[in-house]
Formats: sequence, C-alpha cells, structure tokens
Amino acid sequence: MRHFTPGPVHHRLGLVCLGVGMQHGALPPVGPRTLDHHVAVVVSGGRGWYVDPRDPEGARQEVVAPALLWIVPGVPHHFGADPREGWDESFVDFTGSAVTAYTELGCIEPGRPLVPLTDADPARAAIARVARAARPGNPLLEVEAAAAVHELLVALRRARADTTADGAPVLEALARDAFLPLSVADHAARHGMTPAELRAAVRRSAGCSPKDYLLGIRLGRAKELLAGTQLPVSTVARRVGYDDPAYFSRLFTRRVGTPPIHFRATQSRKVPGGYAGRVPDPDHPPTIPCSRLSG
Repeated sequence: MRHFTPGPVHHRLGLVCLGVGMQHGALPPVGPRTLDHHVAVVVSGGRGWYVDPRDPEGARQEVVAPALLWIVPGVPHHFGADPREGWDESFVDFTGSAVTAYTELGCIEPGRPLVPLTDADPARAAIARVARAARPGNPLLEVEAAAAVHELLVALRRARADTTADGAPVLEALARDAFLPLSVADHAARHGMTPAELRAAVRRSAGCSPKDYLLGIRLGRAKELLAGTQLPVSTVARRVGYDDPAYFSRLFTRRVGTPPIHFRATQSRKVPGGYAGRVPDPDHPPTIPCSRLSG
C-alpha cells in the first residue's frame, strides 16, 4: 500500500489518486469501517465475502473473482478473503470533482457495492500503472496516477458482467439507425422494447439517455461532413436525420457552442487522404502515397 497527498493543482484534474495497493492470500478482514473517499477493490482471483450495509441482518454475500467492490464515502463496509482459499486483490483510493460526472454516466454505482466482472485484467493493469508510477522520485506521480484512475473507471465500466452481454447489441443497433428519422419510441419498437426499457438499457450501457446517445452520433457525423466536405448545411442536416435545417442549426449551435457555418470555417482543411466513413485500425493506419502529398 502506498499513500499519496496530491496538491491543489492536481485536484483540478478532476480525479486524484490517494493510494494504491496490491496483495493476495488469506488476508485479514477489512472493517466494519467508514471512509471519506472512494475505493475500487478489484478481486482478480479467489473468493471471499462482503456484508452489504443495507442488509439489516448483516448477511454475508459471496464474492467470486472476477469482481469489483465499490467503497463509497460515508457508507460502512466490511469484507474479507476466504480464510482457506484467499483472494488476489488490487485497489485504488481516489476522490475528486469528476466523481459526480462518472456517477451520472454509470461508471460509478454508489448503490451497488458488489459488481461481477467479465475480466479483471484491464482494471488490474490500470492499477498496476499507478503502482509503477509510485517509484521514488517520480515528478509526474500525481499526474500519472490521476490518468490511470480515469482509465480504471473506464475499464471497470467495460468489464461489468451485467451489461457487456446484452448492452452492446442495443447500442450497435442504435448507432446503425442513428440517422433515420425515428423517435425514441420508434427505436424501442424496433427492438421489441418499451421506451422505458430502452432508456434503462442505454443508460446501463452508455450512461446516458437514448436521445443523448443518438444526438452524440448525429453531431459527430455532422462535424465530419462540415469539416471534410463542401455540402450545404441543409444537406448535412438531412444526412444526419434532420429535415429542418434551421432546427439542426439551432441544435448544433446549442450543443457545440458555434453555428455550423462557423464550425466549418474554423475546422475545414484539406486532408491529403480525405475523410473516411470509418475509424481506421490503429495497428494498420492508412498510407498516403507521396504523389498525393506533393501536390
């Protein structure tokens, strides 16, 4: 276990790491106790138990790796490894103003202290980066640790066992149909769901409403068309699902902070390879012939 004391400027990063630990075996129980900050405990091997503070009878719940224990400020917690089998745990203590946003996005679940995971390796790797950053004399310790906490929260969100299996297909289908003139109710009907069920599924998977999820895809594509083509704004609007160009312009301005025509003026540039309709493979980026660069 290593403890850190980030300074005021580090707190402005939004998340700061207060400590990191990695241990395994038949560890002694933790608690009952209450902390004033968050802790993510990743159990990557073995088994143990957890007592939910909301359970009036204090019954022990079994913890089987891979799993996550969320410890939140002001809430008592009590857990431990199996005395015979033990477990492999790694944990990060953190706090910061960004916790509120991560909670709203569903990456932190204060009301769900025990979360089954599909794979603990990415989260454990992020925690290991914090541990490596804690080498003596590292001038970037707090910055590296903070970056790793952001990465950890994303890794834990991806690894949640309850959403990985059924959440991705819904989001993929929404992304595929994002530019069609469909309401949330229409999208729900296409999936055999009620609007409430669709909202719940998207919030579990993406941490936002279906409307915001679709809007993000539409505006992202609109930016690409504005920056990479000379299509009129009215055509761009129709391409991303808006029949009313004036409404599209108002919506774009409100969400992006600048009108579409001003966005084009500041972002438009000639790219030698042109803009593509898909994200390239980072391991095999596109090659631009020299003849296209010289012109």
